[in-house]
Amino acid sequence: MTLSCAMSIDGYLDSELPQRLAMSNAADLDRVDDVRARSDAIMVGASTVRRDDPRLLVRDTARRARRLSLGHAESPAKVTVTASGDLSADAAFFTTGESTRLVYCPTDRAPQLRARLGGLATVVGLGDGDCVVMADLLDDLGERQGIRRLMVEGGGRVLTQFLQADLVDELHLVVAPFFVGEPGAPRAVGPGRFPWTPSRRAHLADTRQIGDVVLLRYALSDRCDLGDDGGDALPGPVPPGSVPAGGGPAGAAPGP
Repeated sequence: MTLSCAMSIDGYLDSELPQRLAMSNAADLDRVDDVRARSDAIMVGASTVRRDDPRLLVRDTARRARRLSLGHAESPAKVTVTASGDLSADAAFFTTGESTRLVYCPTDRAPQLRARLGGLATVVGLGDGDCVVMADLLDDLGERQGIRRLMVEGGGRVLTQFLQADLVDELHLVVAPFFVGEPGAPRAVGPGRFPWTPSRRAHLADTRQIGDVVLLRYALSDRCDLGDDGGDALPGPVPPGSVPAGGGPAGAAPGP
């Protein structure tokens, strides 16, 4: 599983303003598009669906054509997770593209969410109360949905949940050349206990300057393929139940 985000020098994902603050540049967005094209699924939290209204599609026509030539949809499957069930059927997540759409939520919220979304997405109920266990979510993606390569793009709460649960194989961290400095702005990660400490340091596998931003690529598990620099590889067909999307100790946290 690859976790991807862009942040300011002081660790913010965005500003306090409702308009989206661009952290990246055109060249880096093209790199992200390539990572998307090589994934089986792209995941964001429900707060990101509400705030940014992302389409989560592969933009480049050549990459879309190559996916089609290999028997895939033009863009990977879309995945989101919510504790509240507060998702609009009019969001671009549900109304753009032809890929599979999966929504994870606590089991008791699933019937109401299925009624609201209708046939726009497959709603999967997991767990009780207000928690979706991220390890269970990954198990379902791998064992039932056939997802082998998952790309997680945010927001901060989802990034924090996966990192704290030690479920991330590879971290792509892009640093923009400015500060935000707004106390109410969303941060890349929230407070908590993380597996990487002064006594267990994360492995920096690669650094790359991309115009005025820098990409830091961290290998966070033994599952990370350090020989994969992006290349042209695309996911191959994976039968359901064959390969998990990730692994590691379980972690439970409220979804957005």
